[in-house]
This record gives sequence, C-alpha cells and structure tokens, in this order.
Amino acid sequence: MKNSFYLFAFALLSTAVLAQQNPVTTSIDKNKNKIGAEFKVTYKTSVDTLSKVVFPNLRNFGALEVIQSYPIDTVKDGGRYELTKRYGLTQFDSGKYTIPAIKILIGNKPVFTDSIKVEVSPVAVDTLKQKLYDIKPITEVPSSKSWIWKLLLVLLVLGAIGYGIYWWMKKRQTKKIEEELYKTPIEKATNLLNVLEKKQLWQKGEIKEYYSELTDIARNYIEEAIEIPAMESTTSELIEALRIASMKKKMALSQETIENLEKVLKQADLVKFAKSKPMDFEITEDRKKIERSIITLDKAIPEVVESEEDLLLNEMQRQEQLKMQLRKKRRQRILTAVGFVIGSIIGIFVFLVMTKGFDYVKDNIVGRQTKELLEGDWVFSEYGNPAVRIETPQVLKRVDNTKTFGKETLGMFKESSSFVFGSMQGSFYIAVSTAKPKQENEYDLEKGLQGTVNGFGGQDIAMQQADFQTKEGIEGIKGFGTFVKLDPIAKKSTKIYFDILIFKEANGFQQIIILHEEGDKYAEQITERMLNSVELQKATP
Repeated sequence: MKNSFYLFAFALLSTAVLAQQNPVTTSIDKNKNKIGAEFKVTYKTSVDTLSKVVFPNLRNFGALEVIQSYPIDTVKDGGRYELTKRYGLTQFDSGKYTIPAIKILIGNKPVFTDSIKVEVSPVAVDTLKQKLYDIKPITEVPSSKSWIWKLLLVLLVLGAIGYGIYWWMKKRQTKKIEEELYKTPIEKATNLLNVLEKKQLWQKGEIKEYYSELTDIARNYIEEAIEIPAMESTTSELIEALRIASMKKKMALSQETIENLEKVLKQADLVKFAKSKPMDFEITEDRKKIERSIITLDKAIPEVVESEEDLLLNEMQRQEQLKMQLRKKRRQRILTAVGFVIGSIIGIFVFLVMTKGFDYVKDNIVGRQTKELLEGDWVFSEYGNPAVRIETPQVLKRVDNTKTFGKETLGMFKESSSFVFGSMQGSFYIAVSTAKPKQENEYDLEKGLQGTVNGFGGQDIAMQQADFQTKEGIEGIKGFGTFVKLDPIAKKSTKIYFDILIFKEANGFQQIIILHEEGDKYAEQITERMLNSVELQKATP
C-alpha cells in the first residue's frame, strides 16, 4: 500500500464493479432482530461445471460476529451448478449496522457481494412484571497504602544495586590491599597466622574452623611458593608432591619437617571429618609445627641467581605489567561509573513506573509521537481540487500518483491528488485524497467506503458507518472501526483503529483517512480535532 490514492482508486473501482450486474445475489432472512439473535445471510451464484467457487472463511462480517458457517448447497441444473452459501451472524450491541460486501472467488476472479443494512434492537423489559431496584450506593474503599509498598520495593531495588556495587568494589579493594601488604608468600603466611591467633577461634570452641583456616594458610603458601596444587590435593597427595618437588628443586628438607607437616594436616582431617577434639596443648603445638614447617620450607627454597639479560627481561616484563595494571584500573573505574549510572537509571525508572505508571514513563521519558503531534503547532490548510480544508498537526505532503499507478487507472480522472503524513505501516497515518472523474457516473458512498476498508488488507475488520455533516452543512458518510495489521517480518499483529470520511461534492470525490493504534489516547484527541475541522469547497450552482 504505497499511498492513499490507491485506496481511493480501489474504492472507485469497487463501486464501478458493483454497479454492473452482480453474478452473486445477496439476501437475508430479516433486516431487524433482537440482541444476540441470528441473522442468516445467503449468497447464491450460478457457474458452469468447470468454474471453481471459493467462499471466504471469516470470523466477522464487519461489526457482526459469525456464529455459524453453513455447508454449501449445490444443485445441478443442466450444464451449470447453483451454489448457495449461508452464514449465521449476530451482534450483542443494539444499533444500526452494515453487513459489508465480501469477496468471493469465481474462477480465480474476485466478485464483491452487495452490502446489507440491518438493525439490532434491545430486548424490551416489562417493568410491571419485573421489579426494579435502586442503584446501589458507591462502596467506599479503605485508603490504600500501596504507595508505601511501591516505595519500599524501589528502595529495595536501589539498595540491592548499591550493595552489589559496594561488594564488588570492596572485594577488589581487599585483593589490592593483600597484594600491597604481602610482597612474598612467606610474609603473607606469617601475617595470616598472626591474624588467625587474634581471632581466638579454638578458645571459643570453634575448633573445626580454626584447623580449616590453619591448614588453608599452609596449603596456600605451598601452592604459591613451591608451585604445587596444594589446595585441591588430599593430605597424602600433597606430602607426596612435596617430596618430589624437594628433590627436583634440590631443597634441603629434613624428614622431620615433612612428617610434622603431615601430622598436622592429618589432625586437621580428623577434626573436620571425624569430629575429633584435640587437647588445648595439642592445638597450640600444631600451630607451632605449621609455622616452623612454613619457615623451614621457605629457607629450603634455593635462590635463583639471574643474569643481566634475565634482569633486563624481568624489568621489561614488570614495566609491561604495570602498564596493563594501569589500563585495567582505568577500565575498572569506567565500568564502576557506568554501573553506577545504569543502576541509578534503572532505579529511577522502576520508581517512576511503580509510582506514576508505565504510560507516564512512556509519554514523558521515552516519548510518544502522537503526544508530541498533539502538543505541537497545528496547521490549517487546503488540499486538492475540489479542495478539502482541514486542520492537521503537520503539513501533509503531496504524493506523486504517476509513479504508483498506470495510465489506465489515472485515465479515469480529469485530475487527482493525494496528501499524506506518516505511513500505513507505522503507528499513525493521515491521508487526504481528491479526484474529478471524466464521466459523471453514479457513485455509491457506502460501497466506496467498503472498497476503501477492503483496500487496507487487514484481518478481522469490524466497521460501523454513519452519516456525517460538516459545520457548513456539507453531507458525506463516515466509517469507523478496527482491523488487525500483520507484520510478517517482526511476526506480530497490531490492532488499528480507523476513521474514514467520504464526500461527493463539487463534481468530484473527497476522502479522508486517519489510522492509529487502538488505545492511543493522544491519537484519539488528534482525530477528534481533525474531524471537527473538516470543510469542503461547495459546489457552484
């Protein structure tokens, strides 16, 4: 659908086709019925035996709901078939409706049926037999404190985000302090042993926790200084790996040192897994054994004498590591700042949604096109010939119809013009079209309206129509309703509300189309203001 003139031409062509002898006859059992009662609409056609007829499978005929699609009756009459198709329709709101023209395929050629007006009347209530009751008074609802819970929830979210940032920064700060405090593994181990003693865990009865930290200090030292996977090894695996490493590294370790370390590790295993409880003096002695073992191991590690080339290489590596650390710190500061900003934005967004509602956030923070259009500077202008005068939120742009339609279609008119804003694939669309036909044919506004709606190409079309009159007394017809627009790329559907005005004035035709997403309150206000401003050039006598 490239522009509004396509719809206008479609409407005119539909009217011209319908004006010819229609091969499908349309009838209905009654034109007036009660709410919820069934209308039976019947379509008949006669075709030769080679023609294939396809009746549509619809859920709605305009504003009427299909409650029953009856089987097709087929009667053979010589070399032809007479086909009869019935639909059962209903409506649960009183009013006047139009059963729109529907498309039937006869031999792959579309044929449009006639439209039928029907009336749905309300069910009369006998007030003499049926008791009437007063309207119940408004029930007072106790004052709600829901805003307090919303505020608490927002504060909880902000607190969680703040705690996450604090925890991350604290963890990094702790690691940085450890790196700065402990230059060598032996310094780290001896300092941690002193910290462990200050905790007085075993004196408080926390013997298991004490032995767990004690052995972890020893294992960490062995892993860092001697490069043995001590933390993930069992006691026997660790002692065996330590013996092998001492031989490879030519470490002068006595058998007593290894045995003392092994005894403490096994004692710790018994405490952790067998719930053993050593005596106080045993605990004190085990702590001394671990400290002596660590010091002995550190002294046994041979010093590596580096050559000048190694020293130079190590210095270059150290400088490169410093540069990497600076870059890393810079990235960390940026990430911390970004995380804080994102967390704050999320917190504010959640707070506004909880307190003001999502629509408020969408309208005032995210932004909505129709709200900006409604509050912007409007323009009152004339479009086409015969002219349509209308107030719009933006100036409508002329569309070049010659780029879209062939000479045969445009040849129907002395002149034609289309002006649009937006796109039919978008969320808001305005179109004004005017045309002067070369021949003065009788133009049925109702059929033209139905042709325009059919041109939308939507599904589940529901339409009502009414007479329309401008403030200066020019009469036309108005169609309004909804249809479902499908987006095959995004694989989603959107319900669209439409308003259509069609006039036959000054020896020409005028059409106004407004489309917007259903439920858009700003688009509804724009539509009302535009329709109230419509005026046309009067026909000269």
